Amino acid sequence: MKEIVLTNKKNGMAVLLLTLLLYMAAIAGCVCGGILIAHGSLPILLIISCIWLALGWIPFCGLKVLKPQEALVLTLFGQYVGTLKGEGFYYVNPFCTSVNPAAKTKLSQSGDVDRGSRKSFSVLSISDPASANVEITANNKISLKVMTLNNSRQKINDCLGNPVEIGIAVMWRVTDTAKAVFNVDNYKEYLSLQCDSALRDIVRIYPYDVSPNVDTTGDGVADEGSLRGSSEVVASRIRDQIQQKVEEAGMEIIEARITHLAYAPEIASVMLQRQQASAVVDARKMIVDGAVGMVEMALARLNKTQLVELDEERKAAMVSNMLVVLCGNHDAQPIVNAGSLY
Repeated sequence: MKEIVLTNKKNGMAVLLLTLLLYMAAIAGCVCGGILIAHGSLPILLIISCIWLALGWIPFCGLKVLKPQEALVLTLFGQYVGTLKGEGFYYVNPFCTSVNPAAKTKLSQSGDVDRGSRKSFSVLSISDPASANVEITANNKISLKVMTLNNSRQKINDCLGNPVEIGIAVMWRVTDTAKAVFNVDNYKEYLSLQCDSALRDIVRIYPYDVSPNVDTTGDGVADEGSLRGSSEVVASRIRDQIQQKVEEAGMEIIEARITHLAYAPEIASVMLQRQQASAVVDARKMIVDGAVGMVEMALARLNKTQLVELDEERKAAMVSNMLVVLCGNHDAQPIVNAGSLY
């Protein structure tokens, strides 16, 4: 399906004024026809005027008003005839109908409002057919603006089998109205489903945090990719995969961003303890490295200055005492030995 943009239909104001003038002429014709009939003339003028008064509202059904970044897909007896794009006052075939299967679909995204409660077809006033036509077609307009879809959070297992909760926000817009309307049943629901599918496919490739011997790029070499540390790369891959799926639906994915990332509640406390233990181990390692360096420096200074001669047993005792003091969780309680060294 190829989009056909109707660019020569911006003559709605001329048709509106012409139709109103013909209505005024029909009213005048009825008056004049009645006078002529009273004088014995044929009622041809009166008949023509009455027919126009009865059927003259039909051209009003062809008047379409569009605001900036709006489009209207038109069909005539089931056949696609074209798309109106851009702001303006248009006139098309009065028997054309607008199509938008996703008009009443509400997602967690910008631009979706509850229009289903409005009874657009309940009143068709012949006295004001133009307003009735606006009520009929208003819900079928397709927005060409950039929309933001914020899908619900999903619980997905990462490549290590750990359940994580993740949510994304997708910026998208319709680029081909014919494909969006006719190639898929409901382009909004189709986009939402493809976002969920792409999110699951990509998240299963990555671990939540950096893990050894994990290949996230598919080149056979372990790397340091992770959901937490490589969010930009993950979002880019999600965006590319969604774009491949919605290309035939006439939509463009502008950007995808991760809005929520956390372990699932059932393992969140355990993983927090694991992270805390890892942090404690790293801190202890740093403390031990620093303590050993300080002991080495102390022994080297003592040997250099020859302040005191220590045998191997006393050196070992000194090293043990210094490591206890430097690596302990609490401040050491000093003991002053006023006697001899031995």
